[in-house]
Amino acid sequence: MSRVKAILFDCDGVLIDSEPMGCGSLAQAVTEAGHPMSQHEARAVFSGNAARDSRNWMASNGLDAATVFARSDDILFEMFETSVPYIPGIEEVLRDFPLKRAICSNSSVLRLELSICRTPLAAYFGRHVYSAEHVAQPKPAPDMALHACRELGVLPHEAIFIDDNIHGIRCAREAGCIAVGFVGPSDDRHDHDQTLRAAGAHHVVNGMSDFHALLTTLTTEIFEVI
Repeated sequence: MSRVKAILFDCDGVLIDSEPMGCGSLAQAVTEAGHPMSQHEARAVFSGNAARDSRNWMASNGLDAATVFARSDDILFEMFETSVPYIPGIEEVLRDFPLKRAICSNSSVLRLELSICRTPLAAYFGRHVYSAEHVAQPKPAPDMALHACRELGVLPHEAIFIDDNIHGIRCAREAGCIAVGFVGPSDDRHDHDQTLRAAGAHHVVNGMSDFHALLTTLTTEIFEVI
């Protein structure tokens, strides 16, 4: 039997193509609060962060984090009511590799409920949708990966953890998972593949077709029954 028994997925930027939406809403809220910021700058500052890290950045720049987050959430959640775009190819990955799986996101429970959990993709994960609110320490600490593995009934080295941010790669490596860095089609971060490798990614893939091919090489025809 293949030693790979589970896949742990980051959410924003890996399952759903919401990073531009999230960074855009944060940039607008920060700008309205008096600190001009572009979507690209917001991605560089906030992408993959736990809420507390973003709050610390706002405090250091003289912004009221509660007000900025509330405004950003209003903008983002209104976007989600119109569309929750998938990362191209994710449906094929979920369909073709019936391994145990979980979502491991630094996003809030509410954001997950209003985004991924309102899409048909949620059915692939059942109750295994985990937020930073479910563990003591968010990514890059290993808590979320270890929690997901315990809940799925697998050992960390039997799980692949795919994330588009260095926080997730470090979480995966510290937990003992196979760390896969993901560069999505809308990712405009310069040399981000090299950044993910430098953070410790065992593999880096560009798009879900590459991840599908990687999974084919890492697994056998015998899968762990979900």
